[in-house]
Amino acid sequence: MASSNSEGSLQIELVAADRVVWSGQAREVSARTVEGDLGVLRGHAPLLSLLVPGVVVIHAADGELVRAAVAEGFLSVANDHISILSEEILLEDEIDEAALQHEIDTARAADDHDAVLRAEAKFRTVGKAS
Repeated sequence: MASSNSEGSLQIELVAADRVVWSGQAREVSARTVEGDLGVLRGHAPLLSLLVPGVVVIHAADGELVRAAVAEGFLSVANDHISILSEEILLEDEIDEAALQHEIDTARAADDHDAVLRAEAKFRTVGKAS
């Protein structure tokens, strides 16, 4: 059976509730799960894990570095195919910092811990501390 992957690469699907955010070949993926930070390379053992709000980093096969903020979700690894599924996923260039500051201020004022975690993950995606 022929594989659609290039030699030494992973097939990645980064999927939000409303769209496929990113799909392609990669050398490595890292994400934060309930068990801690996880890095996945070619040949990784099958895995299903829960994501926590954080930053997913994809080292694409073409050298591009893809960074995305994810909310809670799931990460699945099987046969060099990685699926990352979350209600909300935003690529680094989709994050509006002014709107994000308002989002985190509102979450803190409402004492909504989960919303604060999601907003902080977005700040980390654009390389800023909250």
